[in-house]
Amino acid sequence: MASALSTPSFSLPSCRGIAPCRGSSFNPLPFAPSHGKCHPIPTNSRKLNLIKAMVLQDKKKSVVATQLNSLPVLKPTDEEPDCSVESTSCSVESTPTFLENWAIKLEQTVNILLLESVIKILDALYQEREYARFYVLETIARVPYFSFMSVLHMYESFGWWRRGDYLKVHFAESWNELHHLLIMEELGGNSWWFDRFLAQHIALFYYFMTVFMYLISPRMAYHFSECVEMHAYSTYDKFITLKGDELKKLPAPEVALKYYTEGDLYLFDEFQTSRAPNSRRPKIENLYDVFVNIRDDEAEHCKTMKDCQTHGNLRSPHSSAALCEESNTVASKDCEGIVDCLKNSITTTPQEK
Repeated sequence: MASALSTPSFSLPSCRGIAPCRGSSFNPLPFAPSHGKCHPIPTNSRKLNLIKAMVLQDKKKSVVATQLNSLPVLKPTDEEPDCSVESTSCSVESTPTFLENWAIKLEQTVNILLLESVIKILDALYQEREYARFYVLETIARVPYFSFMSVLHMYESFGWWRRGDYLKVHFAESWNELHHLLIMEELGGNSWWFDRFLAQHIALFYYFMTVFMYLISPRMAYHFSECVEMHAYSTYDKFITLKGDELKKLPAPEVALKYYTEGDLYLFDEFQTSRAPNSRRPKIENLYDVFVNIRDDEAEHCKTMKDCQTHGNLRSPHSSAALCEESNTVASKDCEGIVDCLKNSITTTPQEK
């Protein structure tokens, strides 16, 4: 997902209420799509949470309308927004308290320091081997989605929290990253034993780190993944810019043709929560097109991860009212993080369930 060509600088966003972060030349705000949106009739303890999510959706629409007026005009080829690390912005939420502001800034500072450290190491190891670097990073890229699903399955098993849309979207994201990995393998990125050893062992460590982070603060885990995806978009974009003429002369890998243009594209649509299903159908004629679509996939991951930072806000592009009613049923009070889940499981009475 990243190249050794150059490393973008990082800037810490400000998170103050619903105002967008300042200092961004381009602020890609991902908001939950209007398509497939459903609001099942809430009952008891679910009512306040669902009403809050609906209100947040309305706030987001008004912010988008204001934001779009100030955005620069894109060229016809600039279909996706700038998703570089420098353009990080805050999720739209209710006004946080002083303590929440402090926690958000601490989480984001830790995330950026972690990511910068990893990038510096990979820059030193993969200065002139782009495909090998992409293989290593795509091996690692699937891990957060496995971690998210593992924790969500645990919550579901304990009867703490059940959200079918989160499980579907995160699986679709992992499926997309898997095909990025298969493309890099077909390009020879995994030909060295050292690269395979490094990628697999980093992925193992990363899995447990992300599980722990997601248990403590889902918002922090989603923000870290957002930073990773933004860096991926930026570095793929730079790689395409520098190597574009060369890539246009090379054939597309067979696995890319099958994934992007053939068969059932339900899972391809599923991870792109800011788009309506069937609204994006890639053109694959050469290797350049493949990398353009990988870059655009990373932009979609970026927007989905930003959307996830508002608790309970994620919706599957394919959701219907009946499906939302069934899949988002909770056995007890909605919760965020293991501490909140434990507290609710102790304080919730059988009548409230």
